[in-house]
Amino acid sequence: MVRTVFFDRDVAITQTSSIAGPKEGEGPLKKYYDYILKDDIIGQKSHEHAEIMMQLQCIKQLLNKAHLSQNDVDCVFGGDLLDEIIGCNFAMRELEIPFIGLYNACATFGEALILGAIMIHSDYMSKVITTTTSHYATAERQYRFPLELGSQRTPLSQWTVTGAGCSLLTKKEEVGVKVTSGTIGKVVDYGVSDANDMGAVMAPAALNTIVSHLSDTGRDETYYDLIVTGDLGHGGSRLLQILAKKEGLNLGKNYSDCGILIFNREGQDVGQGGSGACCSNLVFNAYLYKMLSQGTLKKILFVPTGALLSKVSSLQGETIPAIAHAVAIEVV
Repeated sequence: MVRTVFFDRDVAITQTSSIAGPKEGEGPLKKYYDYILKDDIIGQKSHEHAEIMMQLQCIKQLLNKAHLSQNDVDCVFGGDLLDEIIGCNFAMRELEIPFIGLYNACATFGEALILGAIMIHSDYMSKVITTTTSHYATAERQYRFPLELGSQRTPLSQWTVTGAGCSLLTKKEEVGVKVTSGTIGKVVDYGVSDANDMGAVMAPAALNTIVSHLSDTGRDETYYDLIVTGDLGHGGSRLLQILAKKEGLNLGKNYSDCGILIFNREGQDVGQGGSGACCSNLVFNAYLYKMLSQGTLKKILFVPTGALLSKVSSLQGETIPAIAHAVAIEVV
């Protein structure tokens, strides 16, 4: 079964936009963000309203950078971690742009890139925005405990990224940053039920998709300057490398993880690293896109990962399935 969709080097990422939370703005990638929030509630009446505002402002920021109006955009593909993806839904009610809401947990941005690229490549659309957002306070309230309880975090836990990011996809023949293929993930469940150990949940899904992508494309892991997973964190990344070796893959110097890149683990008290629907998004739109645009990187395999749990499934004793999508992004 071929799970990879190929594009004829005509789907370009022509602009990006990023808004980072205060903690993210203190991390290693701080100089790459378009805007860093001074506080994580930004004058709103709740953290949920703050997340909605981040999403709205990030899209407007992208339009300004690209010198476009709302009427120039055919569709927005996006999602978040809130119940019924209200972050995106409520932000989009303020915009006159068609919207397709998506949910694959922290893999949603990869899903959006693949679907947006399909629409551009097939000539159904000419300008598409892909976007996600997440917020530490809203995720903790929904999936674990309200912050007011002061609950102790476990050693395997990760820190949900506060931020929003957007990419603008257009059809462009000349040299640039292009989406050249996308491998659609499968839902994988290795029986992990610890809602705090997201790395162990998602690592097998990441491996499943990477192996499928390399098989479909006839490539090996050395083809890419960088293979970067979404938010496995330090522990999950080590587990992925162990599992990969059993498949004959050597994820060495050209492998990293967005959950590792976005924070300074020792100095920021983030457990195993970053997570959330905007973790891989923010790293890509703020940092990796600039590395590609400047020629520092030429070929990356971008693999956002998502844990497909809910508070209902966890309380009912379910194990946690996961998914990962792989997007090949190259300068061509």
